Amino acid sequence: MKTLIFGAGNLLFSDEGFGVHFIQYLQKHYTFPADVTLYDGGTLGIMVSHMLEDADQVFLVDTIEAKGEPGDVYRYEKDDFMLGKLPIKMSPHQIGIQEVLALSEIRDRCPKKITLFGIIPTTYDTGAELSPLLAGKLPGLAELVVAEIAASGTPVEKR
Repeated sequence: MKTLIFGAGNLLFSDEGFGVHFIQYLQKHYTFPADVTLYDGGTLGIMVSHMLEDADQVFLVDTIEAKGEPGDVYRYEKDDFMLGKLPIKMSPHQIGIQEVLALSEIRDRCPKKITLFGIIPTTYDTGAELSPLLAGKLPGLAELVVAEIAASGTPVEKR
């Protein structure tokens, strides 16, 4: 099973870059087999449709704007995207990703399993570092995603 872990965000706006920091965290702390791809999607949006369509399962990590407290993590599945069930306005990358998924679905190339882990940011101030609150969320979210990949039959090793 081909798995894509896709981190979205802009590293120049502190917590907005959470998804990219997440990919860097995974690269530093885990070893993945060849059928798992870690991808720094940055702000590419529709430019990455080929990455999504080549995977059987996709884990997206990005910041979201939702009710709750900074650092709260929400989980959304493919149906939430495709049926417009997301009751929130998400980061600027969401529009690109949703458009990509809609196009992929029309072309019958949309991955079977898509999961978004969205986190509420503390700040969008300029800066290349995460806030301490969101930096502290990286290990727990990494363990969650790694456990799901392992549950699908793909072994992941911690360094």
